[in-house]
Amino acid sequence: MKMETENQVIVLTETEGASVSVVGDTYRVITSGADTGGAYAAIDMMIPPGGGPGPHTHTGIHESFYVVSGEVEFQTKEKTAVAKKGDTVTVPFGGEAHAFKNKSQSVAHLLCTVAPAGMDNFFQEIGVSVKAGDFLPPPALSDDDKKRMATIAEKYGQELFPPDYFG
Repeated sequence: MKMETENQVIVLTETEGASVSVVGDTYRVITSGADTGGAYAAIDMMIPPGGGPGPHTHTGIHESFYVVSGEVEFQTKEKTAVAKKGDTVTVPFGGEAHAFKNKSQSVAHLLCTVAPAGMDNFFQEIGVSVKAGDFLPPPALSDDDKKRMATIAEKYGQELFPPDYFG
């Protein structure tokens, strides 16, 4: 149960926190920017087979992923690496464009920390509310949907690229 008292320890159960479906993945905000004065946010990510975000960048945000279970393929222009259970992937401030995809047959579970916060709000703005652990199929995005997502991404310091960006 989340404790709402200022300057108190916050405890969430495994189903608490805002859960949203984003491009078919399910992201649950477990520490929001509101909880940390904007210093950072933590997001519990469940990535189904074939899931993961397309190429994007956010040069003013430090992002770190810890693979709790499963595996994901991280890609940049320069390299591709598979991160497995227990591995950590870090995208520092000023970081290059990146994407990740679950190419396995099992759900991948990641813990993502971003500093400063803001991506938690981005996910909540573009996502569709779901129960923790539930998945929605990836939506078919029209050109207008893509433009809307790009505009919202820009608002949060991100830039989205086409799926074939890495060649």
